[in-house]
Parts: sequence; C-alpha cells; structure tokens
Amino acid sequence: MSHATAVFIDLVRARTIIDLALGHARSNDFPPMTVAVFDAAARLVAFAGEDGSSLLRERISRGKAHGALNMGVGSRSLAARAAARPAFINSVVALADSDRVPAGGGVLVRDDDNNVIGAVGVSGSLPDDDEACAIHGSAAAGCALTPERLIQPDPAIPTHQLGDIS
Repeated sequence: MSHATAVFIDLVRARTIIDLALGHARSNDFPPMTVAVFDAAARLVAFAGEDGSSLLRERISRGKAHGALNMGVGSRSLAARAAARPAFINSVVALADSDRVPAGGGVLVRDDDNNVIGAVGVSGSLPDDDEACAIHGSAAAGCALTPERLIQPDPAIPTHQLGDIS
C-alpha cells in the first residue's frame, strides 16, 4: 500500500515565491509591494513588505490570500462576484470580520494534482500588477496556478508580462 506524500508550501518555497514576486515588481518598476504566503490551512508561512510600502498593504495582501483560500477562487473572481452580486460579497466580508479583499492580487497555489496547497496575496500597485507578481512568484517557484487564471487570462495584463507561464 502506497501513501501519497502531501505537497505543501514550506518556508523555503514561500520565501522563493516572495523573492520572485518582488523581483517581478522591481523589474517592472512597480511601487513598493507587500506579499503574504499562506498554506492551505490559512496559516501565514512567509511575509515581506518592501521599504516604503504603505501601512494597510499588509492587511490587504493577507485579505486577498484569505479570500482566495476561503472561497476557493482567486481574488480576481471575487472582484467579479462583488461587481455582479455586491450584497453577497459584502456578507462574506462581514462574516469574515472584514478579512477578505475582493480585488485582483490573490491567487490559489495548487500542486500537480490540482489540490490547493496555499495562496499568495500581493498588494502595492494596481490589481493587475499585484496579480502578475503573485503569478510570477508562484509559477517560477514551481507551483501550479489556479485553473481559472489559466483558462481565462485577464486581457488587461499583456502576455509579455507573464513570460512563459501563460
């Protein structure tokens, strides 16, 4: 009898995601960024805020990742749901003690079997820029991306900014 080995986001992988997300931000001259990486149980594994990042960015990056984990979709999908059904998303945010942010920049991280192993939340620039940083960090660290992102990429993010991961 064989036992599957659980894949999770450990500290080394979380730091790699952060370094690569921030590297993408620096290469695109984005404002100071903040990145939070959580495991599938919504435990903070690693966090970094660049010098000059505004005070609320920590809570925003965490809220984007928490929203993705708790709803099972990237925070871009939550933003679309908020536009279409504001009462529902407002209720979700209220239930979560305002700890969910329905704006692009929170992505689910999956293993090769499509199991959610964590989430990355990024804040500091426009939602599309935040999301691009989260995607770059996750993909370059060897993590799979949330399926809705691969199926329906945002036309607002030029594919050349996503490199070879789209």
